[in-house]
This record gives sequence, structure tokens and C-alpha cells, in this order.
Amino acid sequence: MTSGHQIHGATSGRRLLETRALTREAGRARQLLAAGEWRPAAEDSEAAARVLARLKAPLPTRRAATTLTLATDRDRRLQRILRTTLHHLDAGAVSPPAAALLAAVARAFAPWHTAPNPPPAAAAPRYGTPLGTADSRAVPPTEAGEALLPDLIALFAVLASAPPPGSVPLTPPVEPWQVRYAGRFRRYGSPAFGVWTAETIGCPECGGKDGPWTVTCDWRLISLGCPCGAVTHKHGLAFSEVWLLLPDL
Repeated sequence: MTSGHQIHGATSGRRLLETRALTREAGRARQLLAAGEWRPAAEDSEAAARVLARLKAPLPTRRAATTLTLATDRDRRLQRILRTTLHHLDAGAVSPPAAALLAAVARAFAPWHTAPNPPPAAAAPRYGTPLGTADSRAVPPTEAGEALLPDLIALFAVLASAPPPGSVPLTPPVEPWQVRYAGRFRRYGSPAFGVWTAETIGCPECGGKDGPWTVTCDWRLISLGCPCGAVTHKHGLAFSEVWLLLPDL
């Protein structure tokens, strides 16, 4: 059977659905869980249960559904999966393997961040292809995102399930990664409902903002290395504000 994760080529116009990281992390999670090498802690299971609820959410029942309302409801379901995943990723409470999996799920559903109901403020986070590029408005077909749901439901159901009596949580190690990124990182805040702020991150030594940055991550801490030689982890960036801008690793 072909996994729903194996759809790298699903496109609408020019936009690819980025599932390379999801295929890798989901496969790794299944192997670790099956071998008993990962017994999720309560924080991991709780986050998985919240994401699972979004994955399994039925479409709303409408008295007079139209093609437009059905399409909007389907896209909104994918968007809510993304938002719930980002919430638990950026909260910083889950283990490194859970964070890696959540980040990979968020990557796959990032195209629906601004479709169909983006945050109203202009400074709100914009993930995926940067605005102003050729593919900034292209979104994969809804069917591509929905094809991911069955495999993810099965995986997150295992993560969210109650552990056997007497079992002790066990967290496997996660290999750190490093990648170069030429561009700007922005830290977003929401001091009030519907109000967003954005700040471009600069090197604390030279003030440079465009990199190329050397990004190092172990899923507990992200460090940014500037070309001037300075390295900082006191940038305040959330995982999603870094991970979703990088290439599909």
C-alpha cells in the first residue's frame, strides 16, 4: 500500500507539498514505538491527543452546503491541524522526538496557513513560501493534504494511547542537525487578540540580519551562527519561526 506521505509530487500550479521530513519522522516514530524504544511521556501523549482530535475532526454539517462552503470547510480542517500542531511545537513541553514529528507535520500542512482564513493583521506569521516569490499564492490541492490524514491518524492514535500499567516513559535520543540559511528570521508576538507584532532578528555582535546563518538544532535549543563568528541562542525565536523557513530537510 502506498503511504499518504509518499506524495511529494502533488501539486497545484507550481507548488509542491513538502513531505520529505514527514516521511522520515513518521517512519522513525513508528519504528521506535513498535520496538518499545519510545514510550511517550504524559506531555507527548497529551499533545498527540490534541492533534489527533484535529486529524479526526468531521466536517461541519450544513443544511444547505455549497461547493464553495464544502471546499472552505475542507481547507479549514487542514488549517486547524496546522495551528494545533504549531501550538504544541512552540510550547516547548514535548520531548525532542515528538517535537521533530510535530515540526514535520506542520511543514506538510504549512501551505494552508493563510487559506482560507488568515489572521487579519499584516504582521501575523506567514509560513511556507515567502510572499513575493513566484509560488507564494499557490496552494496544493486539498486532496493532497487529506491524503495524509489516515496514516497520521493511525500514528497519533498510538502516541496518544494510554501506556501499559507499570511502564516508565522512555525517550530515544534525537540526532542534532545543522543547516545554512540565507535570509531573515522574524520573531512574532500577539500582545492582544487580533494584534500582531514582528521583529527581525539581528546578530548581537555585528547587527547583521541577512545571514547566511548557521542554524543548529537539537529540538530543545536552536542556535544561530552569524558570518561574523558570533553564535547566539538568545534570539527568542519559536521553533516554527525557524523550522518552517528552512528547506524541507
